[in-house]
Amino acid sequence: MATQTYASDPTVETLHDTGLLDDAACDEILEQHDRTGKETRDIVVDGGYLSEEDLLEALASNSGYEIVHLSGSDIAEDVIKALSGTQARLYNVVPVENTPTSVTLATFYVPPPDVSDALTFALGKEVNFALAPKKDVLDCITRYYGAQESSADNYLAFAEFETGASDEEEAMDEKQMAEAASSAPVVRLVNLVLNQAVQARASDIHFEPFEKEFKIRYRVDGALYEMTAPPKSLATPVISRIKVLSGLNIAERRLPQDGRIELPVGGRVIDLRVSCLPTQFGESVVLRVLDRSVVSLDLENLGMPEDVYDAICRDIDKPNGIVIVTGPTGSGKTTTLYSCLRRINKEGTKILTAEEPVEYDIDGLVQVPINPVQGNTFPLVLRAFLRQDPDVIMVGEIRDLETAQIAVQASLTGHLVFSTLHTNDAAGAVTRLIDMDVAPYLISSTLNACLGQRLVRRICKNCRTEYDPTPEALQRLNLTPDQVAGRKFAFGAGCDVCNKSGYKGRTGLYEYLTVTDPIRVMISEKKPTLVIREKARELGMRTMREDGVRNVLDGVTTVDEVLRYT
Repeated sequence: MATQTYASDPTVETLHDTGLLDDAACDEILEQHDRTGKETRDIVVDGGYLSEEDLLEALASNSGYEIVHLSGSDIAEDVIKALSGTQARLYNVVPVENTPTSVTLATFYVPPPDVSDALTFALGKEVNFALAPKKDVLDCITRYYGAQESSADNYLAFAEFETGASDEEEAMDEKQMAEAASSAPVVRLVNLVLNQAVQARASDIHFEPFEKEFKIRYRVDGALYEMTAPPKSLATPVISRIKVLSGLNIAERRLPQDGRIELPVGGRVIDLRVSCLPTQFGESVVLRVLDRSVVSLDLENLGMPEDVYDAICRDIDKPNGIVIVTGPTGSGKTTTLYSCLRRINKEGTKILTAEEPVEYDIDGLVQVPINPVQGNTFPLVLRAFLRQDPDVIMVGEIRDLETAQIAVQASLTGHLVFSTLHTNDAAGAVTRLIDMDVAPYLISSTLNACLGQRLVRRICKNCRTEYDPTPEALQRLNLTPDQVAGRKFAFGAGCDVCNKSGYKGRTGLYEYLTVTDPIRVMISEKKPTLVIREKARELGMRTMREDGVRNVLDGVTTVDEVLRYT
């Protein structure tokens, strides 16, 4: 019998190969890592599998690194100056030895080769590593480099660098762009921006060249925040650097391009999806940040009301039928679908997904990326799926009649199908399918449920402030004083924790339309969305606005957020 290997995770592989953890323990650790996004070394220590001392001994023995003790020791100023605060925080390292030709950095994980290469390039000397307890490393970073540097200070520093970049993008040929993209100031700037975006839990990073300025913006909890603008002359080198990292053609500036970056940050890898779009003043680049450590893929952690959670758990355990999640872009539809798939992802279930693109790699799922440019379309992939003996199929989005018909066919032949639609509410999904010319009798016989959802920002717990709602606020939510029963509303006053916004994190608002017999009759009769919605409400469905009111009364979000999204 072949020995189980764990090459996908070097830490787990080392502990398994040295006999410190058996197969069962390694499987448990990797399952928890896939479910929570938490780093495996933290799971090993926090879960009591090994002490941190034993873990470091194993990693040191396998890597050849020595173990250093930072607690209670002082590091000389000239050694600390070998590394900038930005670099220390980006890679979670602290210098412990500095010579004219080499520097030794203490960290709590075994750095992958790309981290070693990046630091060697940035520092211009040989880089060696040593291992130390995580708390000691982080304490030293805070002690010697202080709090996180402000982006404004960093950008003012970068403004002084000469990169050789010209304000006229067309004046730079491919060789000049490659040289500018690999210059130390540009490398440090891009690393700084990406690191700060991850630290701020941003979902997207926007690099936008305009006629006289170069803007960089983050999207955090659904809202865009603008950073201090770097010099316009850095636009082309910075965008070229991103294209180099994502494996794109830096000479191609006339056509859209898509790529991917795997960024090591503090011992974990963040996945960045890159989209380049040619504009009037240069290429606009947007990076989608996919960080499993800040996204929960557990269905019970999505903030659903208990009745909605129970209903969706019931429907996704059915052997066949279609479950559709609706909402605009950025409303969390894909996260909900992944959470549903994770719940039913068992050894005896074959699950296939067709996605554009595949956002998270989940063990046990056969995930196929859709690429229309190469001819890999949803209909083509779905037809192939039906010959792969699946139990469950997930279609990233139903966009046309052909895709919808194949989804219906899959459901009728005994498969459970998940998908998304861009509609305003749950009932609108029925009308959208009819508009695509799907026969109403097929919709009524295959559709199990429609989940409509939105994401609203949570009130920051640190600066949460209660207040008595005014009659105007109650009127805006169609509430009476009796319905509120003296309960207070809340808002965020703004603090350093939430970047003065008053909000920290997001939660979902949901409406769940279960397709019961009365609803099936109305679908077959092609009743309009409004009529189906009202019938569903009669049968117990709570609308997203009503779920929003529940969250306001519970002090989770604000009146403005609910009115903005519902």
